[in-house]
Amino acid sequence: MQRQFAYRRSPDQDAAGPAHHPVVIVGAGPVGLTLALDLARRAVPVVLIDDSDRIGEGSRAICFSKRTLEIFDRLGLAGAMVEKGVTWRRGRVFHGRDELYDFDLLPEEGHKQPAFINLQQYYVEAGLAEAVRAEPLVDLRWSNRLAAIAPRDDGALLTIATPDGDYRIEADWIVACDGARSPTRAMLGLDFRGEAFEDQFLIADVRMQAAFPTERWFWFAPPFHAGQSALLHKQPDDIWRIDLQLSPDADADHERQPGIVAPRIAQMLGHDDFSLEWVSVYRFQCRRLDGFVHGRVIFAGDAAHQVSPFGARGANSGIQDADNLGWKLALVVSGDSPASLIDSYGSERVAAADDNILNSTRATDFIAPRSPGERVLRDAALALAGKVDFARRFVN
Repeated sequence: MQRQFAYRRSPDQDAAGPAHHPVVIVGAGPVGLTLALDLARRAVPVVLIDDSDRIGEGSRAICFSKRTLEIFDRLGLAGAMVEKGVTWRRGRVFHGRDELYDFDLLPEEGHKQPAFINLQQYYVEAGLAEAVRAEPLVDLRWSNRLAAIAPRDDGALLTIATPDGDYRIEADWIVACDGARSPTRAMLGLDFRGEAFEDQFLIADVRMQAAFPTERWFWFAPPFHAGQSALLHKQPDDIWRIDLQLSPDADADHERQPGIVAPRIAQMLGHDDFSLEWVSVYRFQCRRLDGFVHGRVIFAGDAAHQVSPFGARGANSGIQDADNLGWKLALVVSGDSPASLIDSYGSERVAAADDNILNSTRATDFIAPRSPGERVLRDAALALAGKVDFARRFVN
């Protein structure tokens, strides 16, 4: 699996004036790579730039849903991902030491793709990057950073920074897939609206051999992490994802130190026969841009919207953005549809983002109540969930 890529000089850098391209995608993460591959399969040439020279570190997103796998299957990639990934469909919810209930995300048979696979994001990105590199219509340029953007009615003039200096290109359409801290969004003076949460979560990838089943386990007030919440997921290569809720005032730099993390994990597992592969501390947000289409500049993935990680709505919704946009942009570029078709991407994916934000916010408020009243309601639902079916819907 190739994870680092060499910078290569582009012919555009030696052109007398700005080169012209129909589509430039900014950001070679899962969303940008998926969109570039989709457009190339529809005979649309694409320039894909990324300011890095490597696939991101750490597993980051790990849960890829049935719908996302169906999109990858259309692109010819799902088989290898499912084979490498950990397939799961069942989950268990605990309160303290007691199991409240379990659930099955795909109770009926006959589906081509599983409900979910757990697969480290770097494997997904590597598979996409390999497929993109095999596409002659995609010009993937690593270590190329968008330094400036000047929007026009018919596109934009882009200034690209490289190790060899700056160059300029003109693009008819620009798609910003450059993440939650999107430089493109900042250059256009755009900002999110929504909600930021105070609670912090420790996320750790742990290498160990364990006999736990391939299920998603979630605890409220676990005995090994009193008063908080915890999550356990299995990944390939004997890697396990562990999330532990921290207090809002926890010192993130302190909490991510191996000497602090390892005892917490040992207390959870009941042993210390493991190694830490990756650790991060994060606060999360449920926010989005007011609109995803700004003239000829389109936003997708985390550059357009952010949700909490609960429910695996982040990377999956970004890849579904790409799926919605690809065929529309191809029709517009080919001249078979007016540019107004892109507006439907904006309206449809804003609605999808709002649904994801609504459910993500509800889940976050339930996991981390922000008032005594919310905590009383949460604890009452948990007390009933192990006894009656209707209360489980509050937990879910």
